[in-house]
Amino acid sequence: MKTLNAPDTISGKEGRAYAKIDGNNEDLFFAKTIESTVEKSKSEVKAIGKRMTGHKTTGGNGTGSMTLYYMTPLFRQMIKQWKETGQDIYFDMVIENDDQESSAGKQSVLLIDCNLDSVVLGKLDGDSDDPLDEDVDFTFEDFDILTPFTQF
Repeated sequence: MKTLNAPDTISGKEGRAYAKIDGNNEDLFFAKTIESTVEKSKSEVKAIGKRMTGHKTTGGNGTGSMTLYYMTPLFRQMIKQWKETGQDIYFDMVIENDDQESSAGKQSVLLIDCNLDSVVLGKLDGDSDDPLDEDVDFTFEDFDILTPFTQF
């Protein structure tokens, strides 16, 4: 019988993320959280003689979100370039989990053709003693799992 060993759980602090923008790898060291999700699109399938509705997968949609410390001009520069030229910027992102204590090993996920949904241009907060942060939502067109976790 297999059991869960606490050291094998993955620490969210152990890893890194970077974006490849215009041929440059930009380390996302200022990120607090990054999450990406694929949601499947489904069509309902109804049939005579069946009381339950079936579901057929017909596609997928990739979305993501990041919470960043409000300290880098990277994404503001990208949105400014789009505003001035009309040319939108797509980039790839790699998210790596690498908790050396876990026997699950390292996982690297590649998000392909990421595109920003919104960017915070300016921000102040006189009520907070915490550092400023910003939420950035994005979509992506494709993905690959470059290195999967080890199977238990």
